[in-house]
Amino acid sequence: MKVVALEPHGFCAGVAHALRLALDALNARRDSDAPLYCLHELVHNALVVSDLELRGMKFVDSLADVPEESTVLFSAHGVSPAVREEAVRRRLAVVDATCPVVARVHREARDFVARGLPVVIVGNPAHAEAVGLAGETPHPHFFGGELPPKGARVGVVSQTTMNADDVAAAVARLKADYAVETSAEVCHATKERQDAVKAFAGDAVLVLGSPNSSNTKRLAEIAAARGLRAWRAGTLDDVRAIDFAGVETLGVTSGASTPESFFRAVLSFLQSR
Repeated sequence: MKVVALEPHGFCAGVAHALRLALDALNARRDSDAPLYCLHELVHNALVVSDLELRGMKFVDSLADVPEESTVLFSAHGVSPAVREEAVRRRLAVVDATCPVVARVHREARDFVARGLPVVIVGNPAHAEAVGLAGETPHPHFFGGELPPKGARVGVVSQTTMNADDVAAAVARLKADYAVETSAEVCHATKERQDAVKAFAGDAVLVLGSPNSSNTKRLAEIAAARGLRAWRAGTLDDVRAIDFAGVETLGVTSGASTPESFFRAVLSFLQSR
């Protein structure tokens, strides 16, 4: 079986930025007994989260779980204004690890609201990034759900880890019924990985990343939609359990929060078979 590493792989800039802030905060508290908290997973990768836990980071699902006057990281996915206000009320020291691309989308949503435009979000309403984005508007509308009256002028934003083709299709459909203002698109790192899978000429794709990673899931879906055999794996044991029988050329890609060390370990394992 021929194994091809699809480019790019490893951490995207947003994940690298968040991890750098997390490690700096941990190092700054090395001689302190006070724990460092992170609201939700810093990034959606179990290997990264496990490593940070071993270094002393505590992950919580609510600011209510963070003692007053403690230090808390906001994850790369961003948070709503209500969460930021709660942190101020509870006198928490905040390390904001929001991805700069996500922060830009938040600014766009706030601009639409300030101009009186209804905001339509293209994304998964349950995803942490989309939840934070929805908090920027008093009446968020999700594409696929209840929308403003037809004919209205709307501002459209998107979760940055969606399928780029799906976002483009959603915007095109909205433009048929609304006067749309938008720069909605997935982030560059996400699109590059998706384009690499679309261009791959082999017969199967292995996507490395955790099950709750949106961009990882999209990569597997794109491969399957092209008629390729597709698997997702979050650990080396997951990879060992896959039956690659019949695969002549396997492309290996990874989600934007998958460590390069894991990617290289998988390549080494596959190439030694």
